Amino acid sequence: MTDTPGDLALPIALAEVLEIGFEWEWDEEADEARGCDFQPYERFEAPERTAGWFRLWTGNDEVDGSQFRFFGSTGSGDYVGLWLVRPDAPITEQPVVYLGSEGECGVIARDLGDLLWLFAYGLGPQEAFTDPGHGGQPNEAFQAIAERYAPGRSRSAKEIVAAAQGEFPEFSDLIDDMCR
Repeated sequence: MTDTPGDLALPIALAEVLEIGFEWEWDEEADEARGCDFQPYERFEAPERTAGWFRLWTGNDEVDGSQFRFFGSTGSGDYVGLWLVRPDAPITEQPVVYLGSEGECGVIARDLGDLLWLFAYGLGPQEAFTDPGHGGQPNEAFQAIAERYAPGRSRSAKEIVAAAQGEFPEFSDLIDDMCR
């Protein structure tokens, strides 16, 4: 990976997403959630903070999560980040992973460009992981960001998630191997 571990600044596209933000609310009448329960961070999480919770999450004091750069979470404690698995590739070309608060995990996007399209379709990381076929509320502001940073890459959310999971089928096994 070409980015240095000490650089915690978000890529420009993620910083633009942060500026817009995500809305989430419970609709009492319809008895359902609206929007995305996702809170992006202002910077990548510091490695020492990642190490602390990652060791707790895995139950393994020998791991530190250094192969990830987390950039957001949900209200229920799910984490979302980049998996630094592609040597010499820029951080924006690393796959996006989801680590759920109950141990569920998976790759949800092949890279930041694909994640931007998920956001454009109105899906947050949790929604993309649990039900990428569910139609969210499309977001025009996020669509403009996706078109600017990942032009011509629009595919359905199901196709985006399936391509990511197809490219990295071993991810959940890797995480399982870290857990005690």
